[in-house]
Amino acid sequence: MPANKEVELYLTCPKSLEGLLLDEAQTLGLMDAREQLAGVSGHGTLQTAYRLCLWSRLANRILLVLKRFNVKNVEDLYHGINDLDWSDHLSANGTLSVEFTGRGSGVDNTHFGALKVKDAIVDALRDEHGNRPSVDKVNPDVRIHLHLNRGEATLSLDLSGTSLHQRGYRLQQGAAPLKENLAAAILLRAGWPKLAKQGAALVDPMCGVGTFLVEGAMMAADIAPNLRRERWGFTRWLGHIPAIWQPIYEEAQQRAAKGLAQPPLWIRGYEADPRLIQPARNNIERAGLAGWVNIYQGELATFEPKPDQGQTGLIVTNPPYGERLGDEASLLYLYQYLGERLRSTCLGWDAAVFTGSPELGKRMGLRSHKQYSLFNGALPCRLLLFQVTPERFVLDYRSKKQENAHPIHDTAPRLTGEQEQPMVAVEPARLSEGGQMFANRLKKNLKQLSRWVRKEKIECYRLYDADMPEYALAIDIYANWVHVQEYAAPRSIDAEKAQGRFLDALAAIPKVLSIPPERIVIKRRERQVGTRQYERQAERGQFITVTEGGAKLLVNLTDYLDTGLFLDHRPIRMRIQQEAIGKRFLNLFCYTAVATVHAAKGGARSTTSVDLSKTYLDWAKRNLALNGFSDKHNLVHADVMVWLENDRETYDLIFVDPPTFSNSKRMDDVFDVQRDHVVLLDRAMARLAPGGSLYFSNNFRRFVMDESIEQRYQVTNITGQTFDPDFSRNKKIHQAWHITQRTD
Repeated sequence: MPANKEVELYLTCPKSLEGLLLDEAQTLGLMDAREQLAGVSGHGTLQTAYRLCLWSRLANRILLVLKRFNVKNVEDLYHGINDLDWSDHLSANGTLSVEFTGRGSGVDNTHFGALKVKDAIVDALRDEHGNRPSVDKVNPDVRIHLHLNRGEATLSLDLSGTSLHQRGYRLQQGAAPLKENLAAAILLRAGWPKLAKQGAALVDPMCGVGTFLVEGAMMAADIAPNLRRERWGFTRWLGHIPAIWQPIYEEAQQRAAKGLAQPPLWIRGYEADPRLIQPARNNIERAGLAGWVNIYQGELATFEPKPDQGQTGLIVTNPPYGERLGDEASLLYLYQYLGERLRSTCLGWDAAVFTGSPELGKRMGLRSHKQYSLFNGALPCRLLLFQVTPERFVLDYRSKKQENAHPIHDTAPRLTGEQEQPMVAVEPARLSEGGQMFANRLKKNLKQLSRWVRKEKIECYRLYDADMPEYALAIDIYANWVHVQEYAAPRSIDAEKAQGRFLDALAAIPKVLSIPPERIVIKRRERQVGTRQYERQAERGQFITVTEGGAKLLVNLTDYLDTGLFLDHRPIRMRIQQEAIGKRFLNLFCYTAVATVHAAKGGARSTTSVDLSKTYLDWAKRNLALNGFSDKHNLVHADVMVWLENDRETYDLIFVDPPTFSNSKRMDDVFDVQRDHVVLLDRAMARLAPGGSLYFSNNFRRFVMDESIEQRYQVTNITGQTFDPDFSRNKKIHQAWHITQRTD
């Protein structure tokens, strides 16, 4: 190919980077440049193509268009490719790979299309030379690309080889890394090249393996992004002209050497996960930037950039974000905390936050001055740009007196092995109108419950239970922790609105309760089907100790949907404790045996607790041991229905609190409380000693007691007597009965 011959070039890029790539390509010499979907087209010499390969920070591939032709059928496709003089591009004993995109004109799938392209090339070379090239998908001599759209085929040679975002320095990466060209685009949008020329600093407080920092350092040091690439798509292409390529490559080497010889900018990254520190440092070393970029282990809680002589610069970060609503909710406080750190330690800086959850970005207490829509793969994301100045703060101007008014127990035990995290002394972000409305309801509930909480020495209680239908969540206090459960919104409710309201509510909770976000646990509650009702939510295995009626109880707020303590059953447990003295107590479907602990605390002669879950029985054993009970308290691992049929002991006090349904793998059949309660109660009553009492409850809202039970036993509905003030707003949470043998 003549050195000065003008060729058609097509540059591919991630969707949403087309405008940036257009500007970059024109700067690098592309003529007649035009934006396309996920790419840029134009014209240039081979020198232009080489320069684009070496210097483009944004492109994925540089394609040299060999031919455009019309295609009506598969034969047209074959002949249009076969007619090309392939001896100019590939030797007959060489290797190739083919990528095909699009469809139509008799080509129904890309695999078939790629096969026809390969056949046409191989046949052309074999007919001319007697030998044929072979396919090598990993390391071919040339990569051929054909795109078919509306009957027009565009045949191209890929000059890049592997995608240009693969710079070669990032051999180790975290769980959800940004591609290098997307990271470069974010830095360009944030104005980093201009800031770098002014000597500004660059900091990432959640840097992962350091992609932002490496890309930013290469920009600042004038290093071509692909300078360290060892192999290109044109390396063994027969049209490659080393005499044109070598000066371009040597110039880039000289520019890099000159840039690295300058005093390095202050570029720092902080990462909480110690497992990522060495991989990040290895990436920096491979990029040749060990003298420019430094990585430290550090939590966001302690993040504070301290460059020399008080200089400012750019904070750039890609905080975690979840694709599910529950994931996003759990990250709300991280974004709030990021905003607080920016406002308290980064005054005068610029900040760029790239997120797939723009709603979370709104919770940072800062107004962005620019936003850009970008894609991270197929996920739509937003780049939020901030100027960290007081004029851009969105603050809540509540009084300190209001902030500190709450009944959370500051002296309650902490999680095992937990370390207290320092709180940031900055003004919190202002609540939205909806968030303030929700906060007002929480304050009202606190005021109504505070006297009862103090008088009865209640440590665990329900503060809020979907009191406002549009804020469908339950908020429970466990000593100095808060447990939040979001009820899944009906399908008729717009998901985006539901998400916004939930985040409003979560933002209000720490403000009203003056509790650190680290002590708020968030879950999503919905009807559990199949074995999901038993599945772990997490694997932390951390417990806190709380007290109720003089008993110590272990609660786990993180690992399961339920916590180990059903707050609404407190009155029944207190009744059992009062009646248990000297009695033989039976607890069926015992769960974590909290009622058993109360019976033992009340002086029960003996207790037997039955459950099918080994996990819960182990928890029950720990609850009993925590209160000094172990000898005469029998824990039985069994299916309750089967065990009752075989047991022959009698008991003076029985508590039956079955699940609505259960289909554990250890059961022979599915338990359904509405269908099976007659058999369950008959078998339990057969174990009740004369003069004894059985308490039966369940939380199936549509449950109806079978008439035959009331005909055979003395049945009293005591539901109204089993609600403390914290559940007086929602008396549909359970039903309860006191059952004895008939005396008439």
